[in-house]
Amino acid sequence: MQKQALFISGENGYHTYRIPALLTAADGDLLAFCEGRRDTGSDTGKIDLLVRRSADHGATWSEPAVVWADGENTCGNPCPILDPASGDVLLFSTWNLGTDREPAIITRQSQDTRRVFVLRSGDVGRTWGAAREITADVKKPEWTWYATGPGAGLAIERGPHKGRLVIPCDHIEGEDRFSHVILSDDGGHTWRLGGRIGPGVNECEAVELADGRLLMNMRNHQRTETHRKIAFSADGGETWTRLQSDPVLLEPVCQAAIRRYRWPEAKKPGAILFSNPACTFFGADKGRRNMVLRVSFDEAQTWPRARALHPGLAAYSDLAVAADGTICCLYEHGEEVRHSERITLARIGGDWVEK
Repeated sequence: MQKQALFISGENGYHTYRIPALLTAADGDLLAFCEGRRDTGSDTGKIDLLVRRSADHGATWSEPAVVWADGENTCGNPCPILDPASGDVLLFSTWNLGTDREPAIITRQSQDTRRVFVLRSGDVGRTWGAAREITADVKKPEWTWYATGPGAGLAIERGPHKGRLVIPCDHIEGEDRFSHVILSDDGGHTWRLGGRIGPGVNECEAVELADGRLLMNMRNHQRTETHRKIAFSADGGETWTRLQSDPVLLEPVCQAAIRRYRWPEAKKPGAILFSNPACTFFGADKGRRNMVLRVSFDEAQTWPRARALHPGLAAYSDLAVAADGTICCLYEHGEEVRHSERITLARIGGDWVEK
């Protein structure tokens, strides 16, 4: 396993880097996104979206570049997706005034609210068009808080919904937290709401299963069970089953990542990857630790193999499979002060899945 810190808090004019997202572009380059929080580690204030690029499967990286910044306001929650038909990269984000805080947005005491935007790149992430607002298409008036991802979206590869783009999101209605998806069937030019899941869950990622269903894996706020929550969709994200628990995937109330490594083949089962801080302690900092990578060979029913990436403080992560089969996990971690001291890329050879 090889590790490299891609974003170190305090460098390049940013107090803190948070919320990693990872994508393999159509040309095989890896794109690593995150939030650059200028003045504090807070979830609000001046926050820019940044990206670094690797043309050699994650071995070396370009300097950080700003994808989207809006003065003193918050441009956060990066959620990239590759449209396989065009090769375009789309980046989803949520925006709010830098002076508005989450509690005020939830109680409708803020000056503005959370808005939803998408940016498009036609040259696999080297340059980006202007941010386009789609709030009216994907956010109901009664919803207050809203977040895209974080982590990557999903392009359905098989079946009747092949080519559909699926972006995992979450929102708050009243006092309840929900996960939901937004969908596009025209390469990301128009977007609409898909199904919602909850209550008691929020940040989420989806994976396509071999039987044609989608599996949603969600952050669980219901502390009666300290495990991840899951749900299934048999219609490409239009509707979802009731919440279930995954008894293996420990949950400290934190974001996690799930990604397919390979489809089932004649002599090999499929493989699905999962990463999160595998612990059950509650707490935003001291409670999040032990970043672990897991693999399932039975379409996410069991997780027989695990590998520790960082035993100390660790939080959000995202996964991608490089063009050469290398497993890449981009994750937040720290020592004994805070889990957001840096964002590091761990690279694991694909032979780990074969052993």
